[in-house]
Amino acid sequence: MIRSLDGKTPKIDPTAFISEFAYIIGDVEIGAGSSVWPGAVIRADAGKIAIGKNTCIQDNSVLHGDADVEIGNNVVIGHKVLCHAAKIGDRVLLGNGSTVNDGVVIGSDSLIASGTVLPDKQSIAAKSIVMGVPGKIRSEINQKFIDLIKNTSEAYAKRAIRYKKEGNLES
Repeated sequence: MIRSLDGKTPKIDPTAFISEFAYIIGDVEIGAGSSVWPGAVIRADAGKIAIGKNTCIQDNSVLHGDADVEIGNNVVIGHKVLCHAAKIGDRVLLGNGSTVNDGVVIGSDSLIASGTVLPDKQSIAAKSIVMGVPGKIRSEINQKFIDLIKNTSEAYAKRAIRYKKEGNLES
């Protein structure tokens, strides 16, 4: 469901795939080739949420912020992620079940491991691997994980095209 709030209607690039079972409301902008999967909620009622190109918001994830939120290009937001970040750079992977609290800034080319919890206003340097509760930088990212993020982002962009092509049978 896509809804306006306070006169602000989500702006979704025509090439993006939005599941009919996702909920998107308010001042949201979604870039080309991006995808939002079943059960995802993107709620922009306290600031704008801008999502870049070829970014996937996977099943049952929630994006919200108490201020503006900026999510880069080629970002992978895994299943059941709770994201209140202020800014996520390009080519970042938020692992399944991770929690990113208010005001967090994550530099480009970083991986946040599944189940990690990032406390309010934490700043993560670019090219970091972060794990744990609370999340701590464990190492610099290596080529294996850079390739994982790239391949996952590309796979979801292709999957989005496939789903979008099928259309909605309820129309």
